[in-house]
Amino acid sequence: MTQPAENNIIKLETIDVTAPIASDTRPVDGYNAISSTTATKTDTKLLDIPQSISVVTQDIIKDQSVQSVAEAIRYVPGVQASQGEGNRDAIVLRGNATTGDFFVDGVRDDVQTYRDLYNTDRIEVLKGSNGMIFGRGGAGGVVNRVSKEAGWDPVRQLTASYGAYNQRRIAGDLGQSLTEDIAFRLNSVYENSNSYRDGVNIERYGATPTFTIRPSDNTKVVIGAEYFKDKRIADRGIPSANGAYNDVNSRKPFNLGDNSAFFGSSELSPTDTETFAFNAMIEHQFNSGINVKNRTRWANYNKFYQNVFANSSVANDGTFAVSAYNNATNRENVVNQTDLTYTAKWWGIENKLLTGMELVSQDTKDLRMAGFFNNDFTSTGTQVNLNANNTTQIGNMPVSFRPNLVNSNSPFSDNKSMVDTVGLYVQDQIIFSPKWQAILGLRYDKFQTNVDSIKKGTTSGTTVSENFDVTNNLLSPRAGLIFKPIEPVSIYANYSISYVPRAGDQLTSLTLSNKTFDPEKFTNYEIGAKWDVNSNFALTSALYILERANVAITDPQNSTQSILVDGQETRGIELGFSGNITEKWSVFGGYAYQDGEITKQQGNGANAILKGTQLAQTPKHTFSLWNRYNINNMWGAAIGVVSRSDMYAQLPTATQSAVLPAYARLDAALFAKLTQKLRLQVNMENLTNENYVLTAHNNNNIMPGSPITGRVTLSYDF
Repeated sequence: MTQPAENNIIKLETIDVTAPIASDTRPVDGYNAISSTTATKTDTKLLDIPQSISVVTQDIIKDQSVQSVAEAIRYVPGVQASQGEGNRDAIVLRGNATTGDFFVDGVRDDVQTYRDLYNTDRIEVLKGSNGMIFGRGGAGGVVNRVSKEAGWDPVRQLTASYGAYNQRRIAGDLGQSLTEDIAFRLNSVYENSNSYRDGVNIERYGATPTFTIRPSDNTKVVIGAEYFKDKRIADRGIPSANGAYNDVNSRKPFNLGDNSAFFGSSELSPTDTETFAFNAMIEHQFNSGINVKNRTRWANYNKFYQNVFANSSVANDGTFAVSAYNNATNRENVVNQTDLTYTAKWWGIENKLLTGMELVSQDTKDLRMAGFFNNDFTSTGTQVNLNANNTTQIGNMPVSFRPNLVNSNSPFSDNKSMVDTVGLYVQDQIIFSPKWQAILGLRYDKFQTNVDSIKKGTTSGTTVSENFDVTNNLLSPRAGLIFKPIEPVSIYANYSISYVPRAGDQLTSLTLSNKTFDPEKFTNYEIGAKWDVNSNFALTSALYILERANVAITDPQNSTQSILVDGQETRGIELGFSGNITEKWSVFGGYAYQDGEITKQQGNGANAILKGTQLAQTPKHTFSLWNRYNINNMWGAAIGVVSRSDMYAQLPTATQSAVLPAYARLDAALFAKLTQKLRLQVNMENLTNENYVLTAHNNNNIMPGSPITGRVTLSYDF
């Protein structure tokens, strides 16, 4: 007799299921990213972030043979690389120049140095103020490097490249599981290269080991360290032309007919940076739905740089001024972030809550010496006559470096400072319905700066010691609203504020007259739209207004004092595209229109900055487009264009300015998959051999772009 069906039922033990912590260390493939944690500290779709953000993926980094931050952002709309005096990364985001808004895995990487991308999986560029997430800085946006992380999929890759001007580089990426619960990865690099610039070279090497530990499905621990050494020549480019070359109000870069000429002394302009860093992250998902993540970063930076550089335009008779100084900095950063997230549904409304705390300690010692020429210790500059000897370098002229007590314009300084920050923040990502979402957030930062001493030369030949404490209490709100008429389309509005205290790398310019100044304030208003055309291709657009207040300028009534003024604004439009148009055709790039100007006159007389003046290094139009097409399973090709309109090298006064001409540059690449494990890649830059300006620091430090150049890369997976 057949038993009833219910007698055949097997009862299984009830198991509670919680969402495990994601272990994928590379969540994007191809040219299009789907989500990011940069803008919200939570894993959020880019479609649901009410702010402009561009992601330079690993495939883009490889296809363009990108090795630095400046190269990574060249196809990102609304962002410009700056020269950084030839010794550090510097960028301009929405009209605001910065050397301090760099992050790694969401943690502040606050030091003036160059960053190699050998251990970086992708670059995320957030545009517009967002002090609620990042605290101080981030006025025009931030650049966040997402590190390569140890995982359980084996990685064994060796990459070697050789290029024009004796460019030589080798990098390794080795990763594998050690046990079911522990994975290891090691990234390393060595480079020894020359340049199209006379006397300029670079040597760098580094290693980054990381471990990922999974003691349970709900817990993840990542531990890593880095040692990196960067040695190069501090190259500040060429000066502008004055006199007969151009009228004083529209100077242009000086043209020798040879963009390789080094103005000053390449031999006496070394830069050496050494980085030691330790990173730890622990994340745990509780059964209650609460997720806790803690990140700690300790980093010690030792940097020395010396410049012998052009400090004036080239006059009608061919002479130009040369100045010199050196700077030694030791900085120790300790950053600890704790984030707690919880998703709850109240009255049918879903809330993703975030609360957290950030503790930062920054200890800096900085020593600067002035350069004196020809054993003359009464003046910190000299003249070079270009017409007389047709050279731009000082040759065997003796230069000595010592404390400067004769010229306050090039001071000797011996600074010791301690910056301590406590940040508390709360955020709610609200889903009202499938069509309506919002983000509300508020951050409080207590920013304390203690300066032990600042010593600097005065015209009377004495030193002044200044000791003081400054405390800023900052409130940074953020509010965003998202409307999704259909699931792949979002229309958003965003309001956010950031502050830049007068501390950190700005300490060398602090005086007793402005030590209590309020921090600069940046307010960002933005509306935009995003469209995921399909799972592999996205379009974005943004319209914004970025206002800057509390700008410190010289008091027109007393040149020894400073005053605060309002009156800087950038209005712009950004259009971006990324991903696969077809199965074989991938694109990345965009267009940006930026109208950055001074809205109130700042100062009087020859040094006045007039109302309506355009901001420095903020071109009105930029356009970039990178195309890769896979011809078949073996061959692929790419072509790209980067262009911008003209722009000022520095914020112009009423009597002088240097204009950097507009340009368009063509790049290309060829890809060959020779075997299953061996790949060949050829990258060409500036195919038409355009004579153009790449970056600038000011009117007299302008970097000409490279002539046509190429690089061959071999990658082998073993």
